[in-house]
Amino acid sequence: MRLALLLLLGWLLLPAVAHADCTDPPRPKVDWRRCTLHKLEVPNADLTEALLRDGRFTRGNFAGAKLRGIDGRGAKLLAATLIGANLDGARLNGADLTNADLSDASLRGAVLHRAQLPGARLRGADLTKAGLDEANLAGADLSGARWIDGSTLCIEGSIGQCHVAAEL
Repeated sequence: MRLALLLLLGWLLLPAVAHADCTDPPRPKVDWRRCTLHKLEVPNADLTEALLRDGRFTRGNFAGAKLRGIDGRGAKLLAATLIGANLDGARLNGADLTNADLSDASLRGAVLHRAQLPGARLRGADLTKAGLDEANLAGADLSGARWIDGSTLCIEGSIGQCHVAAEL
């Protein structure tokens, strides 16, 4: 009985743990971890260093948004619109970007290890120094994308992998 009382007292005295507030407006460093915000409309928003880890943002509109340095590990961005978004330095390990439109997006130095990108549109995207270890690019359109070496441009028809003119 005494132990139970001590445990209860200890639990009550613990500092409150900060949790994500899924109703917070878009802003830099917003905490939307584990939030479900389907069809979220935040075009051109500044979400620099936002916490989107393990969140669900299916069919969200992030066109032109500033997403530099976000923590989007394990996030679900299925069929999301990220046209022209800045994802430089984003941590997207294990994120699901199936059928997302990342046309003309900047992903310089982004970490996409084990990310799912089947059917994604990466036309004209900048992947300079992006980490794509074990990323699934099946069916992804890389036409006109700047490849991870920073100098190679993928030719038209680069589906699933970056093709250069000499490889054809």
